[in-house]
This record gives sequence, structure tokens and C-alpha cells, in this order.
Amino acid sequence: MIRRLLMLLIVLAIAASCAPETTEPTTPTPGTEQETPVGEPTPDDVALATPSPTVETPYPPAQTPSPAPQTPSPAPETPYPQAETPSPAPETPSPETPYPPAEEPASPTPTVTPSPTPDNSDVPMEPQVEVWVRNLEIPWELVFIDEERAMVTERPGRLRLIVNGELQPQPLLTLPTSGLGEGGLMGLVLDPNFSQNGHLYLMYTYRDGAPRNRISRFTWQDGQVGNENILLDNIPGARIHNGGRLGIGPDGKLYATTGDASDPDLAQNPDSLAGKLLRMNLDGSVPDDNPFSGSLVYSLGHRNAQGLDWDAETGLLYSTEHGPTGEFGLCCRDELNHIVAGGNYGWPEVTLDSDDPRFVDPIMHSGPDNTWAPAGMVVYRGDLLRHWHGNILFGGLRGQHIHRVVLEGEEEPRVVDSELLFHREYGRIRAVVVGPDGALYFTTSNRDGRGQPVADDDRILRVVPSQ
Repeated sequence: MIRRLLMLLIVLAIAASCAPETTEPTTPTPGTEQETPVGEPTPDDVALATPSPTVETPYPPAQTPSPAPQTPSPAPETPYPQAETPSPAPETPSPETPYPPAEEPASPTPTVTPSPTPDNSDVPMEPQVEVWVRNLEIPWELVFIDEERAMVTERPGRLRLIVNGELQPQPLLTLPTSGLGEGGLMGLVLDPNFSQNGHLYLMYTYRDGAPRNRISRFTWQDGQVGNENILLDNIPGARIHNGGRLGIGPDGKLYATTGDASDPDLAQNPDSLAGKLLRMNLDGSVPDDNPFSGSLVYSLGHRNAQGLDWDAETGLLYSTEHGPTGEFGLCCRDELNHIVAGGNYGWPEVTLDSDDPRFVDPIMHSGPDNTWAPAGMVVYRGDLLRHWHGNILFGGLRGQHIHRVVLEGEEEPRVVDSELLFHREYGRIRAVVVGPDGALYFTTSNRDGRGQPVADDDRILRVVPSQ
């Protein structure tokens, strides 16, 4: 019996020594011994215990967030708000934005606006020159009848016809003008009603003892030119300084430039036709609104003007004029002038810019040491050579170029830029005109005794934009 009791006590002792121990002892409620299951903390344990990273808890800690897994899963709902987790700083912040935005906004899709067709208006134009007519003799003036036909004067006295770029073998008219130095058959202009009346106007030098100049009206009929009607005769002439350019203005009047006929004092003499710009009705009579009553003189004080044209948009009249070649010990001083009614342009009293209120100064001159020997001119208005629109272009005989002049001002024009075109490429250049196709045409004057002609001189050349 005693042995059985001892065996029972040993079994109970062994059982007691094998029972599991709790991690931390708990304080039982007085009068009650309550056993807490392993792994389930009491509310006091949750509030007081400092959680270990290895122990799972149903609520995330308030201060130290758990690191995010590589593959995030939706966060469990919790009755307690989680602390805000700041966005991680970029590895290399932009110097312009010290704090990068939390979220990079998407770039807006740009609106595409169709571009207009470029007109290349700012691209410098490269002119291309081609030979239009060959084998002329000192062509002085060129006038287009229409898109297919043109007339050209040759200083020895022949009026020639050009058809589709081909010089016709037989002259339309021959006048006795040879052997008169710088004189001869010069200016030509068509009547505004040429298609109805066939009238054209010529200025030429003839000899009546001394050389004289004449302005006549002729009639084109049945492919021939004749029926001369002399409008103005006995204009002083000489071997040099005969002027000779004709033009019909927007007012329908006939204008003519005359030289001083080697007598400079005639240019300031209001009773002489020499050294003037003359203005007349188409029958040769004096217009009532001329600046000097009863006189054909429109302006005076000109040495030897050989260029004349109007700006079709502004109505302003311009003229080119040769400066002295030894008179009074002076040289050069060629001029581009804006012509005003009654203006005195100073020769021989002044040259260059005089600042004398009695005289009109040129808007441009070649200076005391340089010469252009300017001849025919045109104010270009057109689309083909649009970079030259509104520019003055005049030929240089001694200068051997075309001078392009850029102007500003509609009432008081002033020169803002200029350049030399085709300098020393084609020799002496005299007539410069615009054709009905918008191209620029100019004539050479290399067979006038002062040039160096090539085999097919003299020529008419055509300027178009390069392709």
C-alpha cells in the first residue's frame, strides 16, 4: 500500500515537471486562477508589451511601419488610422525643382496647326540672266508692244522689230542720224492708245549745220512705221550731252530729257530747251498746268539726264543724270533725282548735296571720285522678281552694272540701301525695262566706241529668278 502511494507521488511529480511554461507570468484575478492560452495575449499584454518584429499583431504599429513587400497587396482595413508615409526623395533632384512633385503630370497633347505654304520672301533671290536678242548695234531704247512683240531703237538710226525673241531682219524705219557722236536715234515711247491709233514717239539727233534734236510722232500701219509729225524741233544738240529719254506719265503727258549740249550755262537758262526735263501734250503743245507759264520746261539745271520713270504705286517721278567729266575741274558726281515740278537741280551751279534752298539735292549720288555714267532706269513693280518690288534699277555705262536702289517714303523718298548687280559681267548697260512677263530686260552698249564688244554684241538680256 505504501509502495503504491510512493509510485503515485512519483508519477504526479513527473507530470508536473513536464508541464509548459508561459513566456511571462501573469497576475491572476484575486480568487480565480485563469489560464491564458499560449499565443493569445491579454488586453493588458497588447497595451503594455513592446512588439517584436517577429511577432504578428492584428494592428500595424502607429510609429514604425512595416516595410512594403515587393509585391504589394491591398492594405487590411484597420480601426486605427495609419501614420502618413512620406514619398521617397528622388535619387538626384533637379536643380530647378528642389522638391519634386508627388506625381508627374501627363504632358498635354499638342494641337497641330497646318503650316501655310512658305513664300520664301526672306530668302535672297539669285537672278538668272539669259540672252534674249543678239547682234544689235548700240540699242538705246526697248519698248514692248505686247507679250510677243517689242521695238528697239539703234543709235545709228534704225527702229527694229522683235517677234518672240527673234530680231526681224528689216528695220521698221531708218533715219539719217549716223556720225553724230552720242546723238542719233534715242528715245521711244508708245501712245497710250497705240493699239487703236498706232502712234509712237521718237527723239533723234539730226544735222542742220550744227547737230539738233527733234521729237516726232510716227504711225505704225500695215507693219511699217512712217507719217512723221514733228512735235518739237531745234532742241540744242551736240556730239555729247543730248539727253534723249522719252516717257508718258500717269497724267498722259509726254516727257523728254535734254542735255546741256556741251554748254553748261544753258541748263540754268529758263528760255533754252537744253539741260531740262520737258513736258508737253501729245500733240506737242504746252500743258496749262506746267510750272512755268507758257513754257515746256518742267524742271531745269540738268547736265545730261538719260533715265526717266514713274513709280506706278506712288506716282513719283525719278531721273538719272550724268555728272561732270572735267568741267570746272570736277569728276563723277552722277545723280539719282526725285523730280518735282519747277525744281532746279543745280547744274552747273552746284553738285552733290548743296544744302542750298534754291536747288533740289539728289536722293543719291556717286560721290566726287566714283562714276556710274547712269543711263536707262525703271521702278520695278511685279511678282516675278518680288524681292525687287518697289526698287529702282538703272544701267551703268562706265560703271558696267545695274544699280539696284531700295527706297523708303512715299512723299519724300530716301535711299536706305543699294547694290551693284552683274558688275563687269556684260559690259556697258544702257536701257533697263520691265517686260509684260515681269522679267527685267536690259541692253548692252558695247559697240558705241567705248566698250569691248564680244562676238554677238550688242545684246538684249533677260533677268528671271534662278530655278
